[in-house]
Amino acid sequence: MPGKVTLHTYFRSSCSARLRIALHLKGIPYTPVYVNLLRNEQSTPAHLAINPSGTVPALVIQHETKKPVTINQSLAALEYLDEAFPEKGPALLPSDPETRATVRTLANIIACDIQPVTNLRILRRVGSLGADKNGWSKDLIVDGLRAYEAVVAGSAGRFSVGDQITLADLCLVPAAWGAERVGVDLGLFPVISGIVRNLEAEEAVKLGHWRTQGDTPEEFRVKE
Repeated sequence: MPGKVTLHTYFRSSCSARLRIALHLKGIPYTPVYVNLLRNEQSTPAHLAINPSGTVPALVIQHETKKPVTINQSLAALEYLDEAFPEKGPALLPSDPETRATVRTLANIIACDIQPVTNLRILRRVGSLGADKNGWSKDLIVDGLRAYEAVVAGSAGRFSVGDQITLADLCLVPAAWGAERVGVDLGLFPVISGIVRNLEAEEAVKLGHWRTQGDTPEEFRVKE
């Protein structure tokens, strides 16, 4: 078991949500540190000392027998959790290289093609150029989801690759939430829609949802 685990997170950050879900899925308790991106708290000297990129998440693990580990990229952090704590929860990456490559391909469609165009820093810069930043982002999200749908059609079971949650799913479901917020109709992607429904029934996903976090504003919170 790790010692103290801290996650620097923001409720609407899709990259943070990947790690929130993974930690719940693996049963690893963690302490959240909330970083309000709208208030530019990601740019404070204190946060930059932890994450020089000025982004979230940042995963900090205090080990009992070795120096602390800080990981500032979500995919690297997910693979670290899988490799460092194999006894905790399901494996996020399959054991055979071919299936593992499929999982990584799907995860990278989200991480490389979709997430960057939803990044607040990028959207602010696009807006400063006078462009319709929301329309620009929505069109590129749709392009990325179209690619994901084409690939996942050949690998899906209940989830993106077979019937076990993988790293790909941890990337997909927060991206789907973000897509819906900007008006993307997930019904255009029937395989993705089915996978997301299955994921949203999982307790770890419910606990990691952007509407259930300690820093979620009251107007967005899930009502009991």
